[in-house]
Amino acid sequence: MTSSIRSIVLLATAFLYGMAAHGDTIYNESVSGDLSNSGLTPTALTVLLGSNDVFGSTGKDATTGTIDRDYFTFTVPQGLYLTAITVLPGTETLGTLGDSFLGVESGSQVTVSTSATTAAGLLGWDHYGTDDIGVNILPLMGMGVGATGFTGPLPAGTYSFWVQEASVGTVPYGLEFTVATPEPATWTMLLTGMTALAGMTGRRAARSHFFRA
Repeated sequence: MTSSIRSIVLLATAFLYGMAAHGDTIYNESVSGDLSNSGLTPTALTVLLGSNDVFGSTGKDATTGTIDRDYFTFTVPQGLYLTAITVLPGTETLGTLGDSFLGVESGSQVTVSTSATTAAGLLGWDHYGTDDIGVNILPLMGMGVGATGFTGPLPAGTYSFWVQEASVGTVPYGLEFTVATPEPATWTMLLTGMTALAGMTGRRAARSHFFRA
């Protein structure tokens, strides 16, 4: 991500944070156990106004080749929006390109197959890395190639998420889901700036490779 795009994302995120009360950790695998490994039965979480943090780990077993995928779902309350998904400090990734995968689907399940070669069926997706720590990647997910796509914050409704790291090893991740009443001008600024600068970064092009290991 170029420094210009990062600056726009961080500025917009700062505005959005200012409109939401601070929340809590809503799930931590080290305390509550492994998140669901099935998209059809994702772990149900509850989000409230403010920041809602999810901590887990993902990776691939070197012996069996099994990928520890995490699936969870929550409902954004009426009158509120999901305004940001921020990668938290402590998040690590693997692989030669250093990125893990996060996808979102509308509804209470992730129905897209793990063997899919396109993002058809997903609302959005992104490959996040350590250079995304502190960045709101929700707008980037809306630009995920092949997905339905979206602009602006996600409105009230139920959404399901899929996290995976396809390279051998295990790494921790932390994601902050900010639920708030968004300021339209903030999102206009963010999307306008990102659209203008999207062509200037090779990292955006790299993100077009779905399920990259």
